[in-house]
Amino acid sequence: MERRDKVNYYLDLAESVSQRGTCLRRHYGAVIVKNDEVISTGYVGAPRGRKNCTDMNMCLREKLGIPRGERYELCRSVHAEANAIISAPRDKMLGSSLYLVGIDMATGDYVKNANSCSMCKRLVINAGIEKIYIRDSKNEYRVVEVNEWVENDESLDGVFGY
Repeated sequence: MERRDKVNYYLDLAESVSQRGTCLRRHYGAVIVKNDEVISTGYVGAPRGRKNCTDMNMCLREKLGIPRGERYELCRSVHAEANAIISAPRDKMLGSSLYLVGIDMATGDYVKNANSCSMCKRLVINAGIEKIYIRDSKNEYRVVEVNEWVENDESLDGVFGY
């Protein structure tokens, strides 16, 4: 039996973590890894103590018809990347990699062209994470050098969504 390559192994872990998500639209899972050690994990869900969208059976952004990647201030959830960063010490994140998987709850498929939102990009940059691995299919992924987000600052162009 052939061993799973390390990138897909960590993406598989992120996919498992995503199953804890409580968003009605998309379940994301994030795993931060440094030197082959899992530093932290995170999934999409309301802040501790608040009701989750799954408990309320309502998504305000969906109700208002807000497109993907826009108006996150109306979202009840803390994103997977943010939750993983919140749970990790910064010194362990410096030079680390973040593995990200998104599942569309309507279809059960991987989120097409998944990426971190503009707010999470800022958190990832400040956390000192160097690379993001984003799953496109069970065996395919993209690698994003976080420095590209610094050099190509979409906030200067007023670009919405992703």
